[in-house]
Amino acid sequence: MRLFLFGFISAFALILVAGFAYIELGLAPVATSSPPLPFERLITGIALDARVSKEAPTSSPIQPSDDVYLAGAQVYENNCAVCHGSPGQDQSAIGKGEFPKPPELFKGKGVTDDPAGVTYWKVANGIRLTGMPGFKGSLTSEQMWQVSLLLANADKLPADAQSALHGPLAH
Repeated sequence: MRLFLFGFISAFALILVAGFAYIELGLAPVATSSPPLPFERLITGIALDARVSKEAPTSSPIQPSDDVYLAGAQVYENNCAVCHGSPGQDQSAIGKGEFPKPPELFKGKGVTDDPAGVTYWKVANGIRLTGMPGFKGSLTSEQMWQVSLLLANADKLPADAQSALHGPLAH
């Protein structure tokens, strides 16, 4: 039994030393152009999904309406478009240079299949190791709900909200 325990501890120590050497020798990919580490997306995806499903609100305190979508479009253009892009426009240099690449929320299905509460959680809290900031300290709860409802319904927005999203980025 002692020999087994010694072998187990030795193997664990060797793994720690090898991991430290991998990092210390500059072998770990840290540039945004580097490929992800093995299992990086899987592990972070599992952790994110578990946390969001545990904490995301299940209902919105405001109801979707044309005014809410229009306000959400303004919030989006001022805070989100620089990374996620706007409909019909190329992704910015900032968005193209991030790792992992931020999803273009108006291409394909975006997040229209996510409940608004899931998007709200991501907007409010951000997502570690992705460049997605948390806006809890800089946007009001109402603004975060407006942009979350906008994105949840991006495939069926009224004309006013659509045209607000096609305008130039606000500075």
